Amino acid sequence: MKVMAQMSMIMNLDKCIGCHTCSVTCKQAWTNRTGVEYVWFNNVETRPGVGYPRTYEDQEKWGGGWVRTKRGRLKLRSGGRFAKLANIFSNPKLPEIQDYYEPWTYDYDMLLNAPRGAQVPVARPKSLLTGKDMKISWSANWDDDLGGSLETMQDDPILQKMSEKVEAEFSKAFMFYLPRICEHCLNPSCVASCPSGAMYKRAEDGIVLVDQDQCRGWRMCVSGCPYKKVYFNHKTGKAEKCTMCYPRLEVGLPTVCSETCVGRLRYLGLVLYDADRVAEAASMEDEKALLAAQRSILLDPHDPAVVEQARRDGIPEDWIEAAQRSPIWRLIQEYEVALPLHPEYRTMPMVWYIPPLSPLVDVVSESGNDGEDARTLFAAIDKMRIPIGYLAELFSAGDARPVDHALRRLAAMRSYMRGVNLDGERDERIARAVGMTGDEVEAMYRLLAIAKYEDRYVIPTAHAEQAHQLEEMACSLDYDGGPGMGGAGRFGLSSGPSVPVAVENFHVLADRQTADRPSTPGRVNLLDWDGDGIPDGIFPPSQPGAIRTTSKGRRAAEERS
Repeated sequence: MKVMAQMSMIMNLDKCIGCHTCSVTCKQAWTNRTGVEYVWFNNVETRPGVGYPRTYEDQEKWGGGWVRTKRGRLKLRSGGRFAKLANIFSNPKLPEIQDYYEPWTYDYDMLLNAPRGAQVPVARPKSLLTGKDMKISWSANWDDDLGGSLETMQDDPILQKMSEKVEAEFSKAFMFYLPRICEHCLNPSCVASCPSGAMYKRAEDGIVLVDQDQCRGWRMCVSGCPYKKVYFNHKTGKAEKCTMCYPRLEVGLPTVCSETCVGRLRYLGLVLYDADRVAEAASMEDEKALLAAQRSILLDPHDPAVVEQARRDGIPEDWIEAAQRSPIWRLIQEYEVALPLHPEYRTMPMVWYIPPLSPLVDVVSESGNDGEDARTLFAAIDKMRIPIGYLAELFSAGDARPVDHALRRLAAMRSYMRGVNLDGERDERIARAVGMTGDEVEAMYRLLAIAKYEDRYVIPTAHAEQAHQLEEMACSLDYDGGPGMGGAGRFGLSSGPSVPVAVENFHVLADRQTADRPSTPGRVNLLDWDGDGIPDGIFPPSQPGAIRTTSKGRRAAEERS
């Protein structure tokens, strides 16, 4: 047994409202640069739908993840070394920009500076790739606008795999939100796919990163990742991906997406696992057994034998304590309500999900019954608006039993706590019906419903002795010419000297604010003007000999004939 630590995340889909705050803050922090305009390290998908990029779950088309050979070994679905060598200059299984979407902005200057006229000015959409006018026809979550309609429903890879028919009538329509980041897998196929060895999994905390100095832009990692969470920066010629905000984690702070989540649906923490059994667990013949196999390699942090072995394997004492307090272990192993996304890809993903229960409660309530009565809820789970088979295809390789088990425990929690809060009654029969005690149900409720900040995020800080291993060689951020932005190499070289964006933006803003000429002749943008300078048209014509004073205290006399 070799004990290793893995930083993991769990998302409670019952709380996600699809506000995209996580996506926007992640975008501002990590991918607000030239070359990654189309990239969302964190995105929120509406289900049913085709996702981002489109139909990324169709591995027969994209060839991501692992497959099990007849000899019981794992091989990359996209092919081994010889297949990669044959296609290294022309990878045939890459999503195109149309599979993602063509990013755009709007001509805001037209709105701000258009002269007075009979027509209202229009801010036309402009492509961020070409700069030309474009017609918007797709985005990173176009399915949300369609609301699970037939427009894309028939193309959903999950629905195509389901044996039962899903009715599309309005009264039976369903939708829920699925936030996604990189899974930071225990058995990452992107790392195995990289010909240059640029992708690696940190031994300290299991975060998967890209060494920008090593990356040669072959893009085999994009094909190899079944979740399509590795992206290509078309300016630098390098691969980029979610870093799980590792600079924040190293100082004990949660990821940006977790910190800003409106619904407080994300949980972060360490788990301990047996690294010697990862390949064995990922090689299970029956895909439906992969969930149980992955759970089996997660080690009990309270087991004295595990703790002793963890110490021998160099895991710091405070990290062991953090694993013992981790919400991840409790939600996955103790309460068994968290499930991985597509375990059949055999990558052993470590971002797990609590399936949504709210639509079921809503339907029961709308039918005139008690939406939190245990018997009613249990009876309705098999007939819930979100087909349990759909959730099973997402989270348990088509096996409905783990999903049913998780939903029943969530329903029991609602019913049990309803009795506690309204009647002061603790009905142990409800807890026993799902194999729990009343104390366990209340503990799960405190974690899922009213958990404090320090209970949701149990993040040990990095140690000084790990500084060399944790140095930021994978960070491709912040500014043109910064780490990973091309350097002095032949590929990805940008024209002109590189200037940090903070310095560059300061000078651009200062020049614009103090310019005597606005961006559009004859108009002045008062939002940018700081009073330093006198653009034409900002003041009415003065009388001959008059003295005009700006806000900076400068005095000027203008003589007009």
